[in-house]
Amino acid sequence: MGIIKVENIRVFAHHGCLKQETAIGSDYRVDVLIKADLKKSSASDKLSDTVDYVFLNKVVREEMAKPSKLLETVAQRILDRFFNEDGLISKATVSVSKINPPIGGDVEMVTIKLSQKRKN
Repeated sequence: MGIIKVENIRVFAHHGCLKQETAIGSDYRVDVLIKADLKKSSASDKLSDTVDYVFLNKVVREEMAKPSKLLETVAQRILDRFFNEDGLISKATVSVSKINPPIGGDVEMVTIKLSQKRKN
């Protein structure tokens, strides 16, 4: 088993429960951790034998572009696509952080983190 991480994917998006949040938008950070069998790719040196991090970044960007009220919803959509579109992924963790959330205080970010294993 191996790990692929794509960290600090920076995205501007329109998520939130308040009208102002979805109208104005804000900055987000997404971190992805993937567990997969990397034995074949480490020997073959072929992209087709591994989880392509370009694919991971693309999925994150596409799902972050769809406005949602909750970050949990966005993270679950990302996880669903990972498992539906790449059979090599055995486990995935997605963290979605809202930078400078409008919660009335000096808060750098709020983060939700979801993990999921492939169902056999």
